[in-house]
Amino acid sequence: MLNEGLRLQSYYSPVVHSKSNSRRHLYLPLLNFHPAPFHLSLSNGSFLLRHSVTMGTHEKQSNTRTKSASIQPMTGEVVAESQDISTRGDSIRRRFLEFYALRGHRVLPSSSLVPDDPTVLLTIAGMLQFKPIFLGQVPREVPCAATSQKCIRTNDIENVGRTSRHQTFFEMLGNFSFGDYFKKDAIRWAWELSTLEFGLASERLWISVFEDDDEAYSIWHDEDLNDDTRFIEFYNLVFMQYNKNEDGSLQPLKQKNIDTGMGLERMARILQKVPNNYETDLIFPIIEKASEMANVCYALSDEPTKTKLKIIGDHLRAVVYLISDGVIPSNIGRGYIVRRLIRRVVRTGRLLGIKGDGAGNLDGAMLPVLAERVIDLSPQIDIDVRARSPRILEELKREELRFRLTLERGEKLLEQMLANALASAKETGTVPCLSGKDAFILYDTYGFPVEITMEDTAELGVSIDMKAFDTEMENQRRQSQAAHNTVKLTVENGADLTEKIPDTEFLGYDFLSAKAVVEGLLINGSPVLQVSEGSEVDVLLNRTPFYAESGGQIGDQGFLYVTDAEKHLRAVIEIKDVQKSLGNIFVHKGTIREGIIEVGKEVEAAVDKNMRQRSKVHHTATHLLQAALKKVIGQETSQAGSLVAFDRLRFDFNFNRPLLENEVMEIENLINRWIGDATLLQTKVMPIVDAKRAGAIAMFGEKYGDQVRVVEVPGVSMELCGGTHVSNTSEIRGFKIISEQGIASGIRRIEAVAGEAFIEYVSARDNYMKQLCSTLKVKAEEVTTRVDALLEELRMTKNEVSEVRCKAAVDKASAIASKAFVVGTSKKIRVLVECMDDVDADSLKSAAEYIVDTLQDPAAVVLGSCPGEGKVSLVAAFTPGVVDLGLQAGKFIGPVAKLCGGGGGGRPNFAQAGGRKPENLSSALEQARSDLLSVLYEKTG
Repeated sequence: MLNEGLRLQSYYSPVVHSKSNSRRHLYLPLLNFHPAPFHLSLSNGSFLLRHSVTMGTHEKQSNTRTKSASIQPMTGEVVAESQDISTRGDSIRRRFLEFYALRGHRVLPSSSLVPDDPTVLLTIAGMLQFKPIFLGQVPREVPCAATSQKCIRTNDIENVGRTSRHQTFFEMLGNFSFGDYFKKDAIRWAWELSTLEFGLASERLWISVFEDDDEAYSIWHDEDLNDDTRFIEFYNLVFMQYNKNEDGSLQPLKQKNIDTGMGLERMARILQKVPNNYETDLIFPIIEKASEMANVCYALSDEPTKTKLKIIGDHLRAVVYLISDGVIPSNIGRGYIVRRLIRRVVRTGRLLGIKGDGAGNLDGAMLPVLAERVIDLSPQIDIDVRARSPRILEELKREELRFRLTLERGEKLLEQMLANALASAKETGTVPCLSGKDAFILYDTYGFPVEITMEDTAELGVSIDMKAFDTEMENQRRQSQAAHNTVKLTVENGADLTEKIPDTEFLGYDFLSAKAVVEGLLINGSPVLQVSEGSEVDVLLNRTPFYAESGGQIGDQGFLYVTDAEKHLRAVIEIKDVQKSLGNIFVHKGTIREGIIEVGKEVEAAVDKNMRQRSKVHHTATHLLQAALKKVIGQETSQAGSLVAFDRLRFDFNFNRPLLENEVMEIENLINRWIGDATLLQTKVMPIVDAKRAGAIAMFGEKYGDQVRVVEVPGVSMELCGGTHVSNTSEIRGFKIISEQGIASGIRRIEAVAGEAFIEYVSARDNYMKQLCSTLKVKAEEVTTRVDALLEELRMTKNEVSEVRCKAAVDKASAIASKAFVVGTSKKIRVLVECMDDVDADSLKSAAEYIVDTLQDPAAVVLGSCPGEGKVSLVAAFTPGVVDLGLQAGKFIGPVAKLCGGGGGGRPNFAQAGGRKPENLSSALEQARSDLLSVLYEKTG
């Protein structure tokens, strides 16, 4: 239980300005940043203010300053003043959002854990979804907002369960101002929320302020540190106020912003009067279930056991929400984080003694059982988790069962590592030691906590090079922090254009051509005023009918035409791609085919109608495909990515096995039936809440605003989609799946064609069929029967040829068998080592078997041949009498084959090998003859 005080934190954020590499960079401090610990030791009742602010990507500057304040010393426990208010986590979340909603904030939903931001791997802060607004890349839609954001951080994963506050998954409650209110209101409301809404005792709240922020200090002092055994930080107020120039001077920003963060689990811990975040009602039900499965009592357990249970409670929340948001376990990127967390839970569960599913089924999995408890707690956090639960549970089960095999291999690997360490120590006369790198491999790849490895090694008297292990761990931690712990706000060269160029008005839903004005021209990313013939150029227009790549659909193609007052053509720009940049500015990428284009000139923008129709057809077809998949293989399947191109469509979806042939046919038939129904599509713009309530499906990885575009094929499909679509399903004409394959664990991919691409595909295959029919001289319906007959004839012919070759080889073998000579005195062994020219491998084998039978036991035969260019075949046949002497054909033939640039092996009595250097065969056989004679003379005297 905390017995000293609570700490709020407020500071301004100078935004770093750097012109290195001609770029301007903006950085924000981490929301949950903790400065170095301080100690309350001043007898006059003053309190120490200490704060650090993140400068650049990793650089930190720390400053301290003491100011006097009238405040009572801290004694007793930190408790909420009021006992008659709900302290459940769901209630705290609701009360926070309602508090700010009453103060003019728009309550917005949590964004996905998979951010639309290349600078971070996962969503690590509540402000991340507002980063484009803070950068000025997109205009604000509301002046201020409040959210409860799902977050993932893994940079401190080793502290999970060991401290009272570290978690991988947590919710960040935040209120944000985009140029609206600033310090005074942010501070006043934070105080009211803490003391009035949540009833925290004011004399037990401590405030830390950035050392130079006298304004914030005055507000805290006049109007109204990091030791988690004495203090708990629960609320950060960040004031984005200045731009820091290269000379160190601070320039006021045009728009002052507020970014705050309150950890929901931390506030729940305070109000529920529990000693750590894990024992709140947000996590403890999961721990209780794990305790039940392990047959232990949490309250009576020792600290190591409690730590293991806390790890399970924390990690299960993280993996459930990550998988729900579309992150599948893998060995790279986000998928690796999920896999690593899952493996820690499985390994930890085994250490707790959980076997199988914890209910007697040793072949079952424990993760789905625990995940059910997480899902039960999910409705107020993410309403989609329950709907996605079948896929989540199946993925967890599959990953756990797969990892069990990995664990077993890891245990065997550890056994081998220990044996090697002991053997090496015996040879060198040193103390046995397991390398730090080996210990880290066991930890990182096989899920073995180093403490367990230490226990296993200690039993055999083996130590671990912990210095090397720590080095490996630190290397990984640095990589993890670089990927997960920095929210980088970067504006490229083109940022200067954002102040001059407004968002592009998109006209492409209704028009394929339009007049527009050239707002900007870029060559290799640099602004220019005009571009001449033959140059590659990026064209920025004030309005456009061109669709910019998004939602899986590629950008339009077409032309920009420049004419003079007499309508004479002055310039032609061929557009090959269109991308979005800096928010909602369309970048038309093209080549000047004729003339000169200048900023400020009017152009006629014309989309290639045929290419647009192809993309429209394929985009609508993906909607029908998703609907068909859900109908045929189950509603739990969902989209995991897509590509809508001119020549085909690609659709990735969650599923754990290949589609059956009859399932593929059923999917195709369904889609073609819907196409034939000639259904009119309906497109509406509506609030996202209404769209989801109506059952509209959101595309994975897409970010949506308050108002969304809903594309519906009545009775078939309803999706949130900003892409272009046909007006009637009959325009699709036809649909054909051309491939279905797995691309990752639990992810399948379908490629298909529709519309004009479908016609081209079918026509091409029809031509192939006509050519085949002409060659085989049969009708199309007879092709299969004719091909089967030809294959059978070919098989029989091959067998006949093989028999002839083998007979020829045997005949040749009978002729060379007489070349065998006798070795030994005590035991006479017949030996034959010969080359059989160009005999193939199968025939060489038959020849060796024939010769061994002819020579009888004891006999040793080695034959070689060159069956083709760059090919060598070798065979060794030893009778039991030779094997009894200790010779093995498999071991003997390997070195011979190596001389011919190859290798091979086999059983003690018979082995085959091959090589790639026929020119070495003669010398290799001579070496074989010499080695064989040497060994046999030694064995037989």
